[in-house]
Amino acid sequence: MFHLKRPRWALPERAATPESVFRNRRAFLAGGAGLAAIGTTAALTGSLGVMMPEAAAAAGAPASPFEPVPPRNPAFANAGREVTPEEINARYNNFYEFGSHKRIHDAAEALKTEGWTVTVDGMVETPKTFGTDELLAAMPIEERVIRHRCVEAWSMVVPWIGFPLAALLKAVTPLGSARYVRFETFHDPDTATGQRQFWYPWPYVEGLTVAEAGNPLAFMVMGAYGKVLHKPFGAPIRLHLPWKYGFKSIKSITRITLTEERPVGFWEELQAAEYGFWANVNPEVAHPRWSQASERVLGTDERIPTQLFNGYGPEVAHLYDGLEAEHGDRLWR
Repeated sequence: MFHLKRPRWALPERAATPESVFRNRRAFLAGGAGLAAIGTTAALTGSLGVMMPEAAAAAGAPASPFEPVPPRNPAFANAGREVTPEEINARYNNFYEFGSHKRIHDAAEALKTEGWTVTVDGMVETPKTFGTDELLAAMPIEERVIRHRCVEAWSMVVPWIGFPLAALLKAVTPLGSARYVRFETFHDPDTATGQRQFWYPWPYVEGLTVAEAGNPLAFMVMGAYGKVLHKPFGAPIRLHLPWKYGFKSIKSITRITLTEERPVGFWEELQAAEYGFWANVNPEVAHPRWSQASERVLGTDERIPTQLFNGYGPEVAHLYDGLEAEHGDRLWR
């Protein structure tokens, strides 16, 4: 597990958004008992997958399967601005498996997460398939308050719950010859009606270099706002890469493969000139159809300047030393 020094962009702990604003209690999953708690919770949730407190109290069930709340990583105590309200983030999402518009939250409730597994294979010593309860029990679970920047020039801040991607890869021991990490999501057109659109290259695929995947900022997300991950967020497990545009942060992952070959992502396959492999946030390199110099902050009327690497440059800039000569502005698309 990585031990992070306090980065320059982290504000003092006293400046963090108060826990009472966005936290709910959680019950840590442990084998079958944890899965049973999820089943009880699911029966009492609304369209957001969030149990209403009065319903939980009436049923004698916990409001969330995360209790107590996992420790907040002090290096990611806040994001330098307010946490975006949960009701906004949970209802404004890109999830093309369920539609090409932002209001897919109701449709995404059809996603079947029971019995979900993630296979980690390819160029590793010990390929393995993990259940979600196993990951929650075995991985170093923590909370991080992190910025998210969409390639469409809007942004949000979310209190994610999860674990470093590096911890998962360590559990299967990658071979030294592995150069890339390929991620793949589910494929179920009967449930996800957007996957019936044959002109898209389903299932959704994304990729990183091994060095990027091993960076402490690469985070596997299983919860948000003190709760199990909402389905529109990409339940039950997704990736979050805060220094890259949001399309790189693949949702609802089923397979992670270590490989020698560079993966071609979903959007890169559709339009490589607009959505490349690297997709690092850079305000000075415009998208072919709009500027990236500023971003709209969800939940406000504010528009703010975009920062290089979304403000996380000191933690990730070294990953790209010397690559500019080979890739030029492709590092930013």
